[in-house]
Amino acid sequence: MKIDHIAMYVNDLDAAKGFFTTYFGAQPGELYHNRKTGFLSYFLRFSDGARLELMQKPGTADAGKPPARTGYIHLALSVGSAEAVDALTARLRGDGYEVLSGPRTTGDGYYESCVLGIEGNQVEITV
Repeated sequence: MKIDHIAMYVNDLDAAKGFFTTYFGAQPGELYHNRKTGFLSYFLRFSDGARLELMQKPGTADAGKPPARTGYIHLALSVGSAEAVDALTARLRGDGYEVLSGPRTTGDGYYESCVLGIEGNQVEITV
């Protein structure tokens, strides 16, 4: 068994698509639009085949996103090397994104950083 994709609702579909294509090299598929419900989505494909579905729908609630909460907390994306973690973290910081931690080696041996990405969602950048 494998995870087919992860999905997230966003307020600004184009900005979210731009975030993942610009910083993580995701390739977007065609825009899907259900005219009856107003639902819009893009599937983004990463170089290893993993997919992220970005969705938007009128009337979707946007609750606060405190860092310590139950449920899904971050999306971890591997960039291949410690140097790439460092470079992407610096690029995101320079572009105004808040770096929550790292780059660092964690107690369990991961080299990573965590950035507050698009619409306050945490993105972990790892080797």
